[in-house]
Amino acid sequence: MRPEWRVFDGLAPYEETCREMEARAEAIAAGRAEEAIWLVEHPPLYTAGTSARPEDLTDPHRFPVFRSPRGGQYTYHGPGQRVVYVMLDLGRRGRDVRRFVRALEAWTIAALAEFNVVGETRPDRVGVWVVRPDLRAGPTGAPREDKIAAIGVRLRRWVSFHGLAINVDPDLSHFEGIVPCGIREHGVTSLVDLGLPVGMADLDVALDRSFDAVFGMVGHDLPPA
Repeated sequence: MRPEWRVFDGLAPYEETCREMEARAEAIAAGRAEEAIWLVEHPPLYTAGTSARPEDLTDPHRFPVFRSPRGGQYTYHGPGQRVVYVMLDLGRRGRDVRRFVRALEAWTIAALAEFNVVGETRPDRVGVWVVRPDLRAGPTGAPREDKIAAIGVRLRRWVSFHGLAINVDPDLSHFEGIVPCGIREHGVTSLVDLGLPVGMADLDVALDRSFDAVFGMVGHDLPPA
């Protein structure tokens, strides 16, 4: 059976949504609920993952800051960013966290490809990146790379929660209050920043269309890492 998809209206309160998400993940693990994909927007805020370093919160008074049990460091959520909470039962999909993260990256890349955006991964950085030959190269002369999607997950009883954050048209200046994901040498971008007239509903359709090719149905192993 395909996961249940839910699109939240308006800006969802972060703490309340996280409580709902954790309760749903627990119900999935107990066999009381189906897997779920939630598509959310939050009001402006920063979250600190389990590896967050205090020095990477450069403007602690800019927006509310929440501790998060997801992996990773600091990230920003806000209007114009699609947060995708992914609650899948890896006990039935292959118990491999690395492969799961790679599958999330592959899903994001497939969705971006529907807009002719070439998303890429890097072995030393989780997330999805876009090479920017249109911008000035970095100090080494290599083309600049900007992050378009962040990934941070948590598993409990082999059910995932938290997930992805894909930049559609957020205010990119809001990332300036943190060092996003602890990476100083690269920037952030969005679909609109890349010059694409893409809205949230367009991305939602692309995510829906590309999901099955990556994840299949319950009982299918995750794709190879």
